[in-house]
Amino acid sequence: MALDPVMLSRVQFALTISFHYIFPVFSIGLGLLLVIMEGLYLKTGREVYHQMTHFWVSIFALIFGIGVASGIVMEFQFGTNWANYSRFVGDVFGSALAAEGLFAFFLESGFLAVLLFGWNKVSKQMHFLSTVLVCLGAHFSAVWIVVANSWQQTPAGFHLVNHNGAMRAEITDFWAMVFNPSSVERLSHVITGAWLAGAFLLLSISAFYLIKQKHMEMAKAGMNIGLTVALIASFLQLVTGHESALVVAKHQPAKLAAMEGHYHPYKTADLYLFGWVDEKAEKTHGLAIPGGLSFLTHNDFQKPLVGLGKFPKTERPPVNITFQMYHLMIAIGMALIGLSVLAVILKFKGTLYTCKPVLWLFVGAVMLPQIANQAGWAAAEIGRQPWIVYGLLRTSQGISPVVKADDILASIILFSSVYTLLFILFIYLLNQKIKKGPVFSDHDSVHLDPRLTTQSREGDINVL
Repeated sequence: MALDPVMLSRVQFALTISFHYIFPVFSIGLGLLLVIMEGLYLKTGREVYHQMTHFWVSIFALIFGIGVASGIVMEFQFGTNWANYSRFVGDVFGSALAAEGLFAFFLESGFLAVLLFGWNKVSKQMHFLSTVLVCLGAHFSAVWIVVANSWQQTPAGFHLVNHNGAMRAEITDFWAMVFNPSSVERLSHVITGAWLAGAFLLLSISAFYLIKQKHMEMAKAGMNIGLTVALIASFLQLVTGHESALVVAKHQPAKLAAMEGHYHPYKTADLYLFGWVDEKAEKTHGLAIPGGLSFLTHNDFQKPLVGLGKFPKTERPPVNITFQMYHLMIAIGMALIGLSVLAVILKFKGTLYTCKPVLWLFVGAVMLPQIANQAGWAAAEIGRQPWIVYGLLRTSQGISPVVKADDILASIILFSSVYTLLFILFIYLLNQKIKKGPVFSDHDSVHLDPRLTTQSREGDINVL
């Protein structure tokens, strides 16, 4: 059986982007948390927030370093495996990625040095400003990457020109490209997902310390800050996810139909809680709310929606995997809401810090936002098929024609090996930092801010 260079190129890109995406998500989420921690230190003077910021800055730096290393390979693939695609979108992506480098990466990496090494060299206010700018840099990076990807989903602000016998897209309206029909909704969904990932990383490590009865004051503060962000972000995910789905319904009806396994060309659409799509029989089996998708889309249970039967089979995305990834994302999102609400209830009852079963749930839940983020991207990208630029360029037309399938397979094996080693190194270094804990002990009063009273140091930390 001959190897398919198109599929192998897609697999390679999926491998590299999925691995890389672990780290920017954590960077964005932790950036916000660092601003909150250091802001609370400046406001209250409590040394626990100073210790927390020190500790989490070191973890942020580790994540940032691995993210930079893994991102380089991803960008090179545009030229190696996707030459035709790169020529087609070069004018559009060039401006977006240049803006990402200028306004995001340089900002984040430049002030990261002050954040890491400026503790005793700049004022507290200047150090806090560097934390804010690093946080903004991480968020700006997401802005331009999501803008570029969203343009693939809903192209706008361009025209097609013939360049040496090949068609390419050129920008005619930069801001129309930036604010294409899906960019704002998708960006808000990505950002809140990143906040969730950062919050649950903080909650996981804080819960672990509470279980082990280590660094108790910092762990309690971490639970409170993380829980506040998690609760807000998890509910925001519902809102932003709904808005993003409405954009998909308007501009990519085939993708929405695949997400819910809706085949009938024009009929009321059910909302599946879970299920399985039989693509051969063109039928979906599972537990569904009759007319639920029609209601969420049009506020009318009887309103028909365009189904996959309206599209030729050559223009339909892979249905079952899109369906499963979409529903996995939703299921995890609802579970995170439930876990956050449960923790809030236990906090107000005064039992959160000692309830080991719930604390263990938080320790293990650290990967749930990451899985949900990966599943959401998979649903968005697979659901866009067979288009690499929706309605303009097919994925099969975007690859590099001179790259052989055997070469791509060899590079996949090589990348997989390197990424496995890199991930093992990341987990090892992260585990070492967690085991070491904060620089200062909870009882090392030598390092406590002399302005603090004993009562303020021993009092409970409340953010919620």
